[in-house]
Amino acid sequence: MDSPVPPHPSEPRPRRRDRHGRGMRGPVAPPQVPLSVSRAENFRDLVQDSVERLERRWPQLTDVDFMVLDVPSTQEETVPLGRAISAEKGRPAQIVIYRRPVEIRTKNRDERALLVHEVVVEQVAELLGLAPESVDPRYGQE
Repeated sequence: MDSPVPPHPSEPRPRRRDRHGRGMRGPVAPPQVPLSVSRAENFRDLVQDSVERLERRWPQLTDVDFMVLDVPSTQEETVPLGRAISAEKGRPAQIVIYRRPVEIRTKNRDERALLVHEVVVEQVAELLGLAPESVDPRYGQE
């Protein structure tokens, strides 16, 4: 006896569960978990933390634009880690921190945070015409 063959559906059924019956998978990590933060975002956070530390002592830094660029655009003999640009008519002062040169010189997040802070302090000192030690008394001690 031949058993009847069920007709083939014209459209596949939507999957509600995976083949092991556990349901559909969600994202690997929720957005608040550090795994979902890119290296560039993580680096920007380090710069922002450093700037916030300095703004408490130097309120005039709120008028300075802090930027993060991947690499410097100029071809120099030595690769700069940051750059201070004085204010001009119609443009506020800017401090640029270069992400890739800083990342290459550090091994982990703690070293990177220290180097980022040192670079920010040095650039703020250059912009204000002060010594880095007067901008942050702990400069060079960490």
